[in-house]
Amino acid sequence: MNLVYADENGNVFDHPDMIALGRSGDMIIELMDEELIPLPSGATLVGLPHTRPVGLNPDTGEMQVLPGNVQAVGALLPQGFTRLALPSYVKTDKNEKFPLFGYTSVVWKDGRFYVAAEQSDNPDKWDPLNCDRNEVRLQVERLLNKYPENRLYKHLSNCALGYECLTSSNTFLQRWEGGVPVSYSCNAGCFGCISEQPDDSGFPAPQTRMNFKPTVDEVTEIMLEHLQTPDAIISFGQGCEGEPSTQVKIIVEAMRRVRSQTDMGFININTNAGLTDFIRAIVDAGLDLMRVSTISAIDEHYNAYYKPRAYNLSNVERSLKYATDKGVYTSINYLIFPGVTDREEEIEAMIGFAKRTGLRMIQMRNLNIDPESYLSLIPKAQGEIYGMKQMLDIYRQELPDVVIGSFTHLPPSFAAGAGRK
Repeated sequence: MNLVYADENGNVFDHPDMIALGRSGDMIIELMDEELIPLPSGATLVGLPHTRPVGLNPDTGEMQVLPGNVQAVGALLPQGFTRLALPSYVKTDKNEKFPLFGYTSVVWKDGRFYVAAEQSDNPDKWDPLNCDRNEVRLQVERLLNKYPENRLYKHLSNCALGYECLTSSNTFLQRWEGGVPVSYSCNAGCFGCISEQPDDSGFPAPQTRMNFKPTVDEVTEIMLEHLQTPDAIISFGQGCEGEPSTQVKIIVEAMRRVRSQTDMGFININTNAGLTDFIRAIVDAGLDLMRVSTISAIDEHYNAYYKPRAYNLSNVERSLKYATDKGVYTSINYLIFPGVTDREEEIEAMIGFAKRTGLRMIQMRNLNIDPESYLSLIPKAQGEIYGMKQMLDIYRQELPDVVIGSFTHLPPSFAAGAGRK
């Protein structure tokens, strides 16, 4: 497998001699053939700014920084794929930070690109190539004309057309999982927040957070438009907003209005679940699905990343258990990072967390972060680092009733509303 690198103009090459490597945390590692899959459809190759690639010299058996005006290359994976290793590199300027994306090791092998990843879900619905951008523009125009006073549709039109966000695009295409953001505020100060960063953070947020409080009418209009098929999902809690449960009154009233008019489709919330009383109210209003974002089941690690305000992991656990006990299909949006998530203590803590809460699914989501900044923030490893592939195998063995996937979708028991309370 050959090292992949880019020149100063962004042209990508494979090195004829040097062997590609990967990274686990801050350690450069060798890649195994069983860890590599062909570059998936919808993946993107990107240069890593202010870096030099590191490869293995086959003659000396030593790791070597590639000289010259070149930079390391990584792959950004589409949903449905879990990365197993980071790209191998050294920074030329330690003060420079990567944009907030999830970078995966990429190599050249057998005449094509491969990545250190494992397919963890069916990626078809979240493949950007399966989203007709012309059709999105037509549907944006149609719904903006139909609801000219609805500020949420105007906000989502920028998400769909400007950022090409697939969830907001689905809202206009009226298919699969669509989003309805509701909150401009948050009860956490996530280190890697993609919608809001302090001016001195060093890396800009790749999205713009909504800056208004929607009305119940605006939320209800979007929900009713989307929930027109049995398998449609409408979701509170998008990348362009804060914590949705802070707007509990709007959510509960909108859910009640919607369910008084239709029983089609499913209502989901993506949440940090820290506001347990608010989550209970939303669950009791008829919630079907709940996905809770977490990065760890260890307090010190969780607190370092999320910087929770007036809540902690025990609140999150109580919220999840309450929802599960009430028949909600619960999952976690697990922000994973090679060399951290696969630590012995992290695995043990998460297995216990999953068993206590009764959650039904773990969605493996590649953490978008500058690696050095993240590693300097969190606790050091205490035990063995198993590797991401072995970590996934351990979860499948220890949690046989928990689905290991990548994104929200309906379990078979929920088909056509069969699993709804």
